[in-house]
Amino acid sequence: MPMNFAGRFAGRSAVITGGASGIGLAVAQRIADEGGRVSVWDRDPAQIEQAQALVPHLHGVTVDVADAANVDSAARSTIDALGGVDILVTSAAITGPNTTTWTYPTEDWQRVMDININGVFHCNKALVPHMLERNYGRIVNIASIAGKEGNPNASAYSTSKAAVIGLTKSLGKELAKTKVTVNCVTPAAVRTAIFKQMSQEHIDFMLSKIPMARFGEVDEVAALICWIASEECSFTTAAVFDVSGGRATY
Repeated sequence: MPMNFAGRFAGRSAVITGGASGIGLAVAQRIADEGGRVSVWDRDPAQIEQAQALVPHLHGVTVDVADAANVDSAARSTIDALGGVDILVTSAAITGPNTTTWTYPTEDWQRVMDININGVFHCNKALVPHMLERNYGRIVNIASIAGKEGNPNASAYSTSKAAVIGLTKSLGKELAKTKVTVNCVTPAAVRTAIFKQMSQEHIDFMLSKIPMARFGEVDEVAALICWIASEECSFTTAAVFDVSGGRATY
C-alpha cells in the first residue's frame, strides 16, 4: 500500500499531462491526497471527468500536447485557475505500432514524436518561464527504459523516450543555478491502458526482460515521481531515475 506524507504538497500546484489515467492519475491522486492542487491535462474530456469523480477538486483541461498553441493556452488558463504552477509531470504518451523500423509507417512515426517528445518540449517550454518568475519549480518528465536500451519493434517509442532523457539533461543543466529542477523517470513496463496499444508479443517480450518477473504498479512509479516533485528533492537535477524491477543496466 502506498504511504501518505500528509501536507507534503501543501501550498503547491501541479500540472500532470496524461493525468486522467495510468501513472499520471496515480500521481494526481497522491499529490492531491498530500495537500496539493492538481490540474490534469488530457486529450480525452470523458477521462478527465472520470478522474474528477475520483479526485476531489481536480482541475482539468482538454489539451493536445502536440499542439504548441493549445499547450500555451492551457498553461495560461491553469495558472489563472490554480494561482500558479509549481510542479510539472509530463506523462502523456503513446506507444505507436509494434513493427520493424523499415516497415514503420511514416505517419505513425511522426505522431509518436509529436506527442512523446514534442509534447514534452511544448509543456516544459510553456511553464519554465512561469516557474522562474516564482523562483521555484519541479519538472519530472516520464521517459522509459526503452529510451535507454531500445526495444525491438518499437523504434519510434524508444527514440522518443531517449529524446526525453536528452531534453531533461539539457534543460536541467540550463536551470541548474535556479530553484527549478528537471529530472526524468525511466520505468520498465507498467500495466496500464497503454498496453491496449501494444501487441501481446511485445508485452511478453517486455516482461521477459524484467528480473523481478512482474510488471510495475502505477503506485510504485508514482511514489518515486512524487519524491522527485517534492521540495525535499533539492540537490538533484538533470538526472535519470530507474524504476525497472532490475531491468536497467546503466
